[in-house]
Amino acid sequence: MQRPEIRTFEHGIHAIDLGYIRPGLAASHLIVRDSRAALVDTGPNGSVPRLLAALDALGVAREAVDYAILTHVHLDHAGGAGELLRALPNATAVLHPRGVANLIDPTRLEAGTRAVYGDQDYDALFGRLVPIPESRIIAAEDNQVLTLGRSRLHLLATPGHALHHLAIHDETAGAIFSGDVFGISYRVFDNSEGEPFIFPTTSPTQFDPDQAHASIERIRALAPGAVYLAHFSRVTGIDRLAADLHRDLDRFVELAGGFDDGRDSEESLYRALFDHLSGRLDAHGSPTDLKTRETWLAMDVRLNAAGLLGWKRRVARTRSG
Repeated sequence: MQRPEIRTFEHGIHAIDLGYIRPGLAASHLIVRDSRAALVDTGPNGSVPRLLAALDALGVAREAVDYAILTHVHLDHAGGAGELLRALPNATAVLHPRGVANLIDPTRLEAGTRAVYGDQDYDALFGRLVPIPESRIIAAEDNQVLTLGRSRLHLLATPGHALHHLAIHDETAGAIFSGDVFGISYRVFDNSEGEPFIFPTTSPTQFDPDQAHASIERIRALAPGAVYLAHFSRVTGIDRLAADLHRDLDRFVELAGGFDDGRDSEESLYRALFDHLSGRLDAHGSPTDLKTRETWLAMDVRLNAAGLLGWKRRVARTRSG
């Protein structure tokens, strides 16, 4: 295949566009240190050829990849892990203990994802999941350290988006690889000064606003010079972005409080969330028109609406029980 788009940063960090849905939507990050390598997130099965082509283009031998670190097991982040490990003979999958069973036997993971996306979209986006042998998995505890050459990668339990979510603190780069817990920031929304626009992802099925706030603060408190997002890659100015995420989480929860459960409510909440983010984009100076905003925001905002209403149902059941 043709060389995928690769963005190269300092400290041996490369962002590989996974080609998931459209360019600029999802990235895997390759970290190369002292001739050893780690990949952060793999994308779905369809992204595996792009990752292998990127390794070839960057001159990284497949035998040099020590880890495929999965921030969480949602399939746009981890669906291709089993297929990828078939091509990386020395690599171990590293993930939160809560996600391990789902990759050893992905039957329930596939069923749960089908329930969120529907069969037609699931088949188009993700395909058949390849199990990973338990012997090739590290169940990473909070604050566990991986060595990559002479570098240290600290694994941080960061729930909020999902209970099985990890972020990676890269000491050498002074950076965090945040998966989804530090939000989404598509480059198409950058303003004319190049400043990023960010918003939270509150997807089903384990979103929790209190945990999300705490995880954002844990990342901010480390004072990283940059955060590398799965959607989409490097952002800086972390204090400002953290403040924006906190405000949006509070507003999202406030908006969700105005709607009962049900399909009509999900559609109404979607529209309220979209209008809120569109107003923020105007204030940010994003040059995008309505059609572009709908193209880039629709899927995320629909998942956010479903996740917020799902969280409300869980809270209601807890209180009634």
